[in-house]
Parts: sequence; C-alpha cells; structure tokens
Amino acid sequence: MNAEPDKTSTGERCTPDRLLHSGAEGGHVTAEDLVLASGRDVNPKNLAWAERRLAEKGTAALDELLP
Repeated sequence: MNAEPDKTSTGERCTPDRLLHSGAEGGHVTAEDLVLASGRDVNPKNLAWAERRLAEKGTAALDELLP
C-alpha cells in the first residue's frame, strides 16, 4: 500500500505527509479527523466523542489538538 520505504530503525511507521490534513485547506473537519489527530483508534466510542467535541467547539476542537 505504501510505496515509500520505512526509514525508522524501530520498525514503526509514520503517516506520510501527503495523507495528513488539518482542514485548513478549506475542507470539512470530520469526526474521524479529530479522532486521528488525538492519536486514538477509530472506533464507535471515539467517533461519538469526536462528534460531541465538534458539536461543542466546531473546528476549534481540531485546532486544540494540533501544534
């Protein structure tokens, strides 16, 4: 799936920059975006948490998680 070689010595894989986005490009921030930015697994419980956060704070919920 990923044509880029793994360059880490521990065998851990990082998400390539081309797959990351913050919504700043004018796109819509989704609950899945918020879950992934928080470092959590995408599952129904975490998606529900993210939907509540987005309802309360809007896109600022994502801004709080990103540096």
